Formats: sequence, structure tokens, C-alpha cells
Amino acid sequence: MSLARISWGIVVLICVLGVGLLLIAGYQGYAALSLAVGAAAAINLT
Repeated sequence: MSLARISWGIVVLICVLGVGLLLIAGYQGYAALSLAVGAAAAINLT
């Protein structure tokens, strides 16, 4: 596994964690934005 894939995976995990925390805090708009960023980063994992 290359360093680039590991780093993109970490970005995706941080975004997923952020989505959960933002939803708990009640920020649905920011959670949706974080989810979109995580999905865009996940594209780079393939």
C-alpha cells in the first residue's frame, strides 16, 4: 500500500468522524459538506 493511499484513507476517516460529530452537534449543512469532501477523497482510493 502506497503512502498516497494511506493518506487519502486518513482523510476519508477524518471526514467520516467529522460528519458524525457535526450531526451530533446539530450542524446538518456542515455535515453534508464534510460528507461530500470525504466522498471526493474516497474516489482517490481506487
